[in-house]
Amino acid sequence: MRWIDNHCHLEPDTLAEVVAQAAAAGVERMIDVGTDLATSVAAISKAATSDRVWATVGVHPHEARHGIGGIEGLLGSDRVVAVGECGLDYHYNHSPPADQQAVFAAQIEMAHRHRLPLVIHTREAWDDTFAILDEGGVPDHTVFHCFTGGPDEARQALDRGAYLSFSGIVSFPSADDVRAAAELCPLSRLLVETDSPYLAPVPLRGRTNTPANLPLVGEALAQVHAVALEAMAQHTWQNASSFYRLD
Repeated sequence: MRWIDNHCHLEPDTLAEVVAQAAAAGVERMIDVGTDLATSVAAISKAATSDRVWATVGVHPHEARHGIGGIEGLLGSDRVVAVGECGLDYHYNHSPPADQQAVFAAQIEMAHRHRLPLVIHTREAWDDTFAILDEGGVPDHTVFHCFTGGPDEARQALDRGAYLSFSGIVSFPSADDVRAAAELCPLSRLLVETDSPYLAPVPLRGRTNTPANLPLVGEALAQVHAVALEAMAQHTWQNASSFYRLD
């Protein structure tokens, strides 16, 4: 079985060890996600040292108050496969909502200009997220990472042509709505992630997460869809490879 961790945050000082552990667990490819200018630059640097790692560049809603200066200049790297993560997060509001909205809209435009996929983070902001997407136009390849909505939100995302990516949350006993959303999502638009070092899946919940744990997330999704683990690995491998144009 081969897996792609569609969304993770890797540390440079442990990169070689983490990548080796992931590969030993069948996780052969990883998308290392930028959340501001510094982490985006770092993601490119890490991807340059490993043929198993690719980078995204973007500004997370938490960092939106700092603007997006310098981000677009990073998109020319051949190791950059997407814009983001970007979006809206009204749970913490570390940046004012107006700043979040403006920076999200700017990154949607950036994805269109450079014909790159868009990676969306949204929390407690579904209506505004969909409204801004509709106004800017949904990029051809758009993913809602670490999907935490229920069937209604999943349906709205899928109706806009988006992919849904599920993290270890799908294995949590309390996450019935997330599992219902995962069940609704066609296998052709399903992605799997760790969002490491966060959100370790059951039975590792509470520990530091790592891409090597991705098969546990895949196992939870396979149970939701009542398919073999091998089938889930194959579907999500093909989906992520196509989505990010890795081949």
